[in-house]
Amino acid sequence: MAVQPERTDRYNMSLPPDSLWLRFSNKGASGPVVNKTYGYVFRGEIVDLEDNEIDLKATFDPEIFFNIILPPIIFHAGYSLKRKYFFRNLGAILTYALIGTTISSFVVGSLMYGFLQLIPHLKSSFTYLDSLYFGALISPTDPLTILAIFNDLRVDVTLYSLVFGESVLNDAVAIVLSGAIQNYAERYQTGAGGFEIDAFFRAMKDFVGIFSLSLFIGATMGCITALMTKFTRVKDFPLLESALFVLMSYSTFLIAEASDLTGVVAVLFCGICQAHYTYNNLSRDSRKRTKRLFELLNFLAENFIFCYIGVSMFTFPKHHFDPGFILSGFICAALGRAANIYPLSFLINLGRKPKIEMNFQHMLFFAGLRGAMSFALAIRNTLSDARQAMLTTTSIIVIATVIIQGGATMQLLTWFRIPVGVEEEVEMLPYTGPRSEEPGAGARSGAGSHDKAWLAKVWGDLDVRYMKPLLTHARPTLLETLPVCCTPLARLLTTTEQLTQERAHRSGSDSDLCLEETEMNVGGGDHVSTFPQHRLTPLFSSEDLPLSGGRDTKLHLLGPLDNPL
Repeated sequence: MAVQPERTDRYNMSLPPDSLWLRFSNKGASGPVVNKTYGYVFRGEIVDLEDNEIDLKATFDPEIFFNIILPPIIFHAGYSLKRKYFFRNLGAILTYALIGTTISSFVVGSLMYGFLQLIPHLKSSFTYLDSLYFGALISPTDPLTILAIFNDLRVDVTLYSLVFGESVLNDAVAIVLSGAIQNYAERYQTGAGGFEIDAFFRAMKDFVGIFSLSLFIGATMGCITALMTKFTRVKDFPLLESALFVLMSYSTFLIAEASDLTGVVAVLFCGICQAHYTYNNLSRDSRKRTKRLFELLNFLAENFIFCYIGVSMFTFPKHHFDPGFILSGFICAALGRAANIYPLSFLINLGRKPKIEMNFQHMLFFAGLRGAMSFALAIRNTLSDARQAMLTTTSIIVIATVIIQGGATMQLLTWFRIPVGVEEEVEMLPYTGPRSEEPGAGARSGAGSHDKAWLAKVWGDLDVRYMKPLLTHARPTLLETLPVCCTPLARLLTTTEQLTQERAHRSGSDSDLCLEETEMNVGGGDHVSTFPQHRLTPLFSSEDLPLSGGRDTKLHLLGPLDNPL
């Protein structure tokens, strides 16, 4: 059926429509005619009618990337996060990921717009918002190759956590930022041309609001799953438990997308909460099964995306190769990465001990490989010539950075004199000091000399005292940490398993090292725990167990902790 659009100013006729309303008469029908609405899916432009079937088989709907392939990758990033080192370097990671990615996006967008003004045949095809969108999609990093080498060589845990933590969070920042740029162009800009202050602030409000609400949904779903696994007997059915874990995690993505939020951000923080809380409540079989399942899904999804990038270079019908745009993209991407790392590292070092040394900064710069998120954002919209040029350039940058920078990782580690073969619990900052011969002493000195971020201290205190006891079977219980007036509620939220553990070990939280008041020496004989301003409640009533009920109680437990009382 040949469809002719109405002659009206209500629609933007410069681009293909997202939805069509077809009006046709039902001739020859007996009785009243019932109005019906039919939906037609937009597949894209048909370049060659004869080869259309080949095009359809070689390509697929870009939304599959966001709804099927990306969620396992993002969830695995949060689920496998080394949270102890993530929280220890929380301030630097948030600075690089939130502020740095935003700076990089605007630097790349502004420089690209300037370069394109020097290329006559591209000058009229790209607006500043197009350049800014390219900056947002090319800023997220995906250093899979470098992290794999880091893990094999046991590179310093601080460098590993900075590279990995930034790459995890900047994916979420990039997708929300690109959405805010599109909202500025499509919803808020009046079309008068030029910069509009009101539209800018409304777009930034969307950026902050969508990111925050998506984070809240992800964390909430993770906590709900933790409560379900703590207060039910689902662990007696490991297969059901694993299925519930997977479905609750994926439903987080769907809930966020259905709420017009960002599912990538939600599923990322859901993965972090699942690993931090729910994982501790799972049965042994479910722990192994979920870890291996998401490792497999992540491996398959990542490899599929990189294979598809290579195949699409030859089969995708909407590539637009322009040497000037490609060269400008490489230069601006490198300058944007430098604008992220070096100025922010200088500012971070003003209040950080130990400092992020210059060799670490160089490695952070070269660890800026582009990957799945950049390609998924680029292929999502290829209607205009500008978006097609962005897809082609992004694909080439992804391939080049993975092969060149990823392949040069070993040589870069040697050039920059990055410490390798470092034990996980031993930090090599500062690098001038010799390593301790005693493993326990080295671990203690490494942990003790590391100044924790104030945000990590606050979160660590909240986590160990309230969140872990509430959402897991960890000790100390809420009976020990909540005020006396909350004892009935604390008893209701404390399980029998928490009260009858064979060992009175601490919560095992990855944020324990963020606390100043808690000192743990697993290898030695002393275990000192301090919980000021809280009542120490006896676990069982017995005249043979005269426990002190006063305030400011300090326990000095000498020797193995074989008895919780």
